[in-house]
Amino acid sequence: MTRPSRTSARRILAAALCAAAVTLGAASPGAASAPRSPAVGRPVPPVPLRVATYNIHAGAGEDDVFDLDRTARAIRDLDADVIGLQEVDVHWGERSGFTDEARELARRLRMRVFFAPVYDLPPAAGHTQRQRFGVALLSRLPVLGAENHEITRLSTQSPDPVPEPAPGFAEVTVLARGTLVHVYSTHLDYRPDPSVRRTQVDDMLNVLAEDRGPKILVGDFNAEPGAPELAKLWGPLTDAAPDAGDTYPALAPVKRIDVIAVSPEVAVSGARTADTAASDHRPVVADLLLRGHTS
Repeated sequence: MTRPSRTSARRILAAALCAAAVTLGAASPGAASAPRSPAVGRPVPPVPLRVATYNIHAGAGEDDVFDLDRTARAIRDLDADVIGLQEVDVHWGERSGFTDEARELARRLRMRVFFAPVYDLPPAAGHTQRQRFGVALLSRLPVLGAENHEITRLSTQSPDPVPEPAPGFAEVTVLARGTLVHVYSTHLDYRPDPSVRRTQVDDMLNVLAEDRGPKILVGDFNAEPGAPELAKLWGPLTDAAPDAGDTYPALAPVKRIDVIAVSPEVAVSGARTADTAASDHRPVVADLLLRGHTS
């Protein structure tokens, strides 16, 4: 068999990447290409970016009724460029009709998606697709890279769990008007004992330290920003929405456990919590400015 030339191989790879991007959902018009670089030495204005975080409760509202259309509407209303999702079912079970929620939301919202499973189990009886549950990132900007990192977890699927590394810490690298931005979606341990969350903070910071440039960490932290186990975050990162309001439970929130945090290269121009009961959490959305640079 004759091997393709290196040029042909590159063309095949480029075509494959384009096809993969299409399967993840279409971007908004104009998002697929970056603007031309300005003249050398000319300062670039800060790049605006809207991000959000939303624990979607597997598509069920505060009323415990599964309604992915309602979930999609709540996300669409945020009008965010990148959204971190938590509690995402992919063929997980009856509670969500064995739906691939990540792909369905991407299709309905015409966005790209990266799904990072925490759990990846054999198919349920009578089904052929593996049961997966985890976090995701939706983007209407080009996604240039994606990774499912491990952090310490205490499994909910084991009768006698011990803390150990497990996947489900999602990262995407997106292109925002020529600026590369790292966005991470996380879901920290929910148990009263803060020790696992404290270790998870260390693990996440180790992952972030490997990346350069603007970084945005979003997720359900299952602790308020002032909790001692989260203290190490504040220095490398800044709380982007300290006055945006509480997020849990959705109908009458008393805790702010859904958080957006940013690195020093990112300024915050505004943030709010959306009033919706499409989940048992309220989403948080922040308007950010990526620090300008010189080409």
